[in-house]
Amino acid sequence: MLAGTISGIVDAHVQQWNPRRTPWSRNPVARGYRFVPKVGDRLFSVAVPQAERDYVLTPHIIGRAYEPRHYGADIAPVAQVVGVGIESVVVSESYWRLGDVEEPDASRQAVDEIDYLQGLPFGVGVAPTLGAVMVRGDPRAEGFEARLDAQRALSDRVRGIQVTATRHPDPKVRSAGPVDGMLASADFLSGVEKVAARGLAVEVFVYSHQLYDVITLAREFPDTTVIVDHFGCPVGAFGPVGLRTGTTAAARADILRLWRERMTSIAAERNVVVKLSGLAMPVLGYGREPWGNIGTRETLTQMVGPLVQHVVGHFGASRVMFGSNFPIDKPNASIDTVIASLTEILEPWGDNVLGNVFRNTARRVYGITTPEHTRAG
Repeated sequence: MLAGTISGIVDAHVQQWNPRRTPWSRNPVARGYRFVPKVGDRLFSVAVPQAERDYVLTPHIIGRAYEPRHYGADIAPVAQVVGVGIESVVVSESYWRLGDVEEPDASRQAVDEIDYLQGLPFGVGVAPTLGAVMVRGDPRAEGFEARLDAQRALSDRVRGIQVTATRHPDPKVRSAGPVDGMLASADFLSGVEKVAARGLAVEVFVYSHQLYDVITLAREFPDTTVIVDHFGCPVGAFGPVGLRTGTTAAARADILRLWRERMTSIAAERNVVVKLSGLAMPVLGYGREPWGNIGTRETLTQMVGPLVQHVVGHFGASRVMFGSNFPIDKPNASIDTVIASLTEILEPWGDNVLGNVFRNTARRVYGITTPEHTRAG
């Protein structure tokens, strides 16, 4: 239980979108759901590639709006389960753009994205406050610096950029990054200089086999905070994903062995912080059913416990923070299940670890200054 340890939880990785209001990249599926849900189901299974289906499991998640009121409903049981509610969130992705950031209208979309997030009713009713925003961006892109400044001018909650660089050799595993090795490339590192000069953080989502690129990035900018999303995301660690990833016990053991080695190496870079987010991500290999692949808190605890302990043991709790990754993780586990599982794993480490992982690290890293009292739960 967290009561008496912290006054409220900071969820350091939430996603917000509304296909009706935004030029969202997955609008074809959203349009199907907008009118007839069953049409959306059929469209999802026929028109959406396997890599995308394995990533989200069900169009019920990606085809519908997910905004503060929906998140507020999802977190309602949290306070009853662990003793405190979720008081503030960090929005790391809103899936705003139609394509990549180099579209002709990317500058306008970058501004519109912040306007959209600023207009959402955070802190109203059951919804927690908006603590910080990480804007999506590609430092290699022309006009990146101007877009970043425009976004910061619109919101004092912008704390840095979020870069999705995921690439996988399995053709049926979702690759969202534009090129292999992007984080360690000369043009990317040159662009990051503009982020570092503004005292902002760089948040990255890579798969576990790409983690050494994070070391290159962190060493190039030792005074810049580098945040690793989804604890380094060992795709297929718990079961088959894509065409051939994680299909055997030997393959899964190898995935986890290499993940441990790389995370241990990254921990030596003192400017790197890790999110314990995406603990229920479908791409980890829990199963391909549209809902409930994990089942119980006990199952989740048994599966992710050793990984969580490895991260906290090597990075220290002051460099680790919780994130729900909702709604992407929703098909596999509820938020209260994830938080209860993580609490159970970390309780033997003591109140200091619990306080850092669930609140203090995120508040420090993201400069969150929202009220101390709990706003939700």
